[in-house]
Amino acid sequence: MNRVLKIVLAILLFLCLLDMPYGFYQFVRFISLIGFGIMAYQANGENKNTEMIIYGALALLFQPFFKIALGREIWNIVDVLVGFWLIISLFIDRTKKQI
Repeated sequence: MNRVLKIVLAILLFLCLLDMPYGFYQFVRFISLIGFGIMAYQANGENKNTEMIIYGALALLFQPFFKIALGREIWNIVDVLVGFWLIISLFIDRTKKQI
């Protein structure tokens, strides 16, 4: 399930680079809050404290209730960085499980 969450969140974050209606960005923020919250909870259950803190911070950054006004350009950079990090983390998790 973690892999699916990461893929879906990465795709949604990359779609934020397009000119979409404002409701789409709200939807992405809400889904990101839920997705990163789930991943933080799972990381906590596996005693991965660093990952838990990262996912928790991302959940707070993307939460839709108290918006953090960064401007469109900075949000695009954040979306790309987080999207690439999610994709890279899929391969890192896969190599750790093979060892």
